[in-house]
Amino acid sequence: MSAPDLSSPLTALIRQSIAGAGGWLPFDRFMAMALYEPGLGYYTGGRRKFGMLPSQGSDFVTAPEMSPLFGRALARQVAQALRASGCTDVMEFGAGSGALAAHLIAELDALGAGLLRYRIVELSAELRERQRERLAAWGDRVEWLDALPEHIDAVVVGNEVLDAMPVQLIAFDGQTWRERGVVVAGEGFAFADRDSMLRPPLQESGHGGFVPDTVTEIHPQAEAFMRTLARKLRRGAAFFIDYGFPEAEYYHPQRRGGTLMCHQGHLADADPLVAVGDKDITAHVNFTGIALAGQDAGLVVLGYTSQANFLLNCGIAELLQGASLGERAMAHRLLAEHEMGELFKVVGFAPLNAPFDAVGFERGDRSHKL
Repeated sequence: MSAPDLSSPLTALIRQSIAGAGGWLPFDRFMAMALYEPGLGYYTGGRRKFGMLPSQGSDFVTAPEMSPLFGRALARQVAQALRASGCTDVMEFGAGSGALAAHLIAELDALGAGLLRYRIVELSAELRERQRERLAAWGDRVEWLDALPEHIDAVVVGNEVLDAMPVQLIAFDGQTWRERGVVVAGEGFAFADRDSMLRPPLQESGHGGFVPDTVTEIHPQAEAFMRTLARKLRRGAAFFIDYGFPEAEYYHPQRRGGTLMCHQGHLADADPLVAVGDKDITAHVNFTGIALAGQDAGLVVLGYTSQANFLLNCGIAELLQGASLGERAMAHRLLAEHEMGELFKVVGFAPLNAPFDAVGFERGDRSHKL
């Protein structure tokens, strides 16, 4: 792997931030700069990210780019939630290339779901422009928000949003947990640990069975996001699709290296300190933490299940019957246990005073495992 490009404005800015912080920068601040520093970060610097092949200049593919059947099936759940709540708006966080929005709007219209507005919260100016082009056919029914409104009356969706929120890293030396941060090391960056009160949430007894040299993540930003959403969601529902585990699996003693990963050119690596700003940095979601954050702030969990169960409950098998062989092959990746079907999970929420039996969790609900 190559060392960071010292001429990169992002690298220079991170080095300045490390110096300004006394020589040590918490990893979540490093990750936030690497991904979201205005005009320079991975998601804000104009780099193409989503696509099927590296030859397209992309780094990874998400379910909506893989198959339109993902969005069409999800639309069945969104339509039910719109009717149950009496809402007419959908709000998507992190709309990527705009593919999911396009598939949802078209299918919701076909279902007669009463969708009036599709609102997008997107941090990346470059992705906003791609979304505007992709969604131009729907005119002013689609709008982009610069900030969250005071109150949300909408069905909220987020596909691969929570995994991109900065995480804190903690390391266990066999006796104590320490927070892992980033320091300048010669011409590059290196990890360094310092004393901290941070601990993994799962500590059943003693050190919770963790072995020395364990490194893992905690997710204060994602959980804070859920608390904010819970305070603002007056009517509607929220559905998040992402890769991750319930807490007991996330912090299993055998997962001693954590889940932090990087993606570039459709290849994965575990070193976020090189090619800074040129590759995605991500961590799996602790769905127990997400569910508890939402619940404690006033939401009710509608359900939690695998992506395969959710899509099957939403009628993807019926949609497959009218698909071509190639379309079926791509959709199979959404459902297959060894592909996205089991690794990806779906969690749903509604305001405490307005729960409903969400169709996506009709069979195979795993809420009891959270």
